[in-house]
Order: sequence, then C-alpha cells, then structure tokens
Amino acid sequence: MNSLDCIQQASALCEALRGQLVADSRLLAEFYRRLEQISAQIHKNMEVRDVTFAQEFNDFCQTLRQNTDKQEEAWAQVRAQVRSWTKDDYGADMALPAKGFNNKAKTLSRMCDEFSTEYHRFYRLYQGYTAQKLNVWLLTSCASTINNITDKVLFLAREIAQKAERYRR
Repeated sequence: MNSLDCIQQASALCEALRGQLVADSRLLAEFYRRLEQISAQIHKNMEVRDVTFAQEFNDFCQTLRQNTDKQEEAWAQVRAQVRSWTKDDYGADMALPAKGFNNKAKTLSRMCDEFSTEYHRFYRLYQGYTAQKLNVWLLTSCASTINNITDKVLFLAREIAQKAERYRR
C-alpha cells in the first residue's frame, strides 16, 4: 500500500470513527434523559416505569467497548504504517490529501469533545444514582480510550501534513 492509499484509508477510518461518535453521543444523550426521569421518579417515591434502562445501557457500553477496541487496533496499524514512511513517500501529490486528512482529524476532535461533554453530563447525574448496577466504569474506560485515539489521530494528521508540506518542495 502506498502513502496515498494509506492517507485515504486513514481518512475513511477518521470518518467512520466520527460517525460512530455522532451515534454514540445521541444514544448517551438519550440515556441521560432517561436516567434523569428515573432519578426524578425515585426522588418522588414513584414507581420507576423504565424497567429496561439498566440492560439497554449495559448493552450500549458493551457495544461501545467492542467498537472502540476495533478502532484502536485499526489506528495502531495506520500509525505503524506511517512511521515506516521515508522521505520519498511524501511526494508532491501528498500535500492536498494530507491537508484533507488533517481537516477530518480536526472534525473528529470536535465530535470527540461533544462525546466527552455528553459523558461528563451523564456521569454527574449518575453519581447520585444508586438504584441499579450500571457499567459506567466501562463507559469511562471507553471515553478515555476514545480521547486517546483522537489525540493520536490529531498528532498523526498534523505530522503527515507538516512533512508533506516540507518535502513537497
């Protein structure tokens, strides 16, 4: 696989991760809304009507962990491949795709920030909720992993863009 193919693959991975984060952020916002209602019902000594919340949340966390692990493996392969590039791999035709990948990485970073915001919002509400066993530790682990992946992708994208610009001349 040449360097252009690798950048295209990295861009596709970046878009896939961003799409996953969009969907996961929406689901987490929905879980926040449901947990808010459950907490209000418990506070008012009412019967909790949402009986499937804990199971659905735990399933969401399991799925998120699996998806995050797949992303982590894929990005590790891309980073290893980019590290093996030489000066010759950064040809004159690399500058534009490298900048495009850098822009996609920035968009991914913004989406990661939104996911982190939803996570922290949910976690603050969860701290006062002890009625059911939820796998919030798994959600915390996934949020941390997603932030780490995003940081590495941003660094990789900046490095590729800088080297492509430098070696273009």
